[in-house]
Amino acid sequence: MKSPDYFVDEMVFGAFKSFRHEHIFEIQGTGTLMTDVFNYLSPLGVLGKLANVLFLNKYVTDLLVHRNKTLKEHAEQ
Repeated sequence: MKSPDYFVDEMVFGAFKSFRHEHIFEIQGTGTLMTDVFNYLSPLGVLGKLANVLFLNKYVTDLLVHRNKTLKEHAEQ
């Protein structure tokens, strides 16, 4: 963490082979721009890569978009 500009969520153990989610905050005019850098590796080799292509990439993207929309709504109240 480098408050208030940056923090990272990183998996120690869990379902993914690796999982790292960086949050970068930059002042932009009268607001704040939040940039997500999201990297993960699925387990199970070829099967994990297939899961990425079939559904996981879209699921993770949709999850981040929904989560960020909710965060924005709460932050702007």
